[in-house]
Amino acid sequence: MKKALLISGLLLIFSCKKENELKTVENSNSSDSLNLKSNVDSLNLKNDLSSVDGIKKEYNLINSKLLAKKLDSVGFKYECEERSGNVVYYSENGILKVIKQFTADSHFSSTENYFVNDNQPFFVFKDETVWSFDGGTPEKPETKDDVTQQRMYFSDNKIIQCLEKKFTIKSSAATKPNPENIPNTESKNCSAKEVQETFALLLKNKDKKGSIKCL
Repeated sequence: MKKALLISGLLLIFSCKKENELKTVENSNSSDSLNLKSNVDSLNLKNDLSSVDGIKKEYNLINSKLLAKKLDSVGFKYECEERSGNVVYYSENGILKVIKQFTADSHFSSTENYFVNDNQPFFVFKDETVWSFDGGTPEKPETKDDVTQQRMYFSDNKIIQCLEKKFTIKSSAATKPNPENIPNTESKNCSAKEVQETFALLLKNKDKKGSIKCL
């Protein structure tokens, strides 16, 4: 009799233990499912690219990954008559996010950054510099850089805002202007057609590697 009671007690304890273990596993699976759903939902979230504020948020998100070197990159160099340059394509999980082009000749240089969604630019930053001699002596010439920056916000392939700032950097000046302290102004000098034509050309050449001639 005692032996039967002992066996029954052991079976009850074992049964309760298994039930608790099962509940723990179920709770763990439920928690993992919630976390997975949360991650999927966060991946599906997109900023509103029809507004300047939404574009800025998406730009900040992609640019932070770019600066942290979390994007894959591939590119090529080119030489075209008197101008040379390079193009780099940045992607995430095989999806194109940014195209950067640098080009220069003897007195001009330009950096263009195209931030991309669905193979269309939603934000474009252009930084152009034209330099020239500005006095001094043949032994120690002085120069000046005339810099123009443009920030273009695109929605449905149209520019919804264009900002521009201009400043000059002189080699003879004791202090140089800080671009961050120079305000942007609204501009009508931005050309959506020009940007889209250049972007289409860069997109067409995205599989090029090494060194090529003209785009």
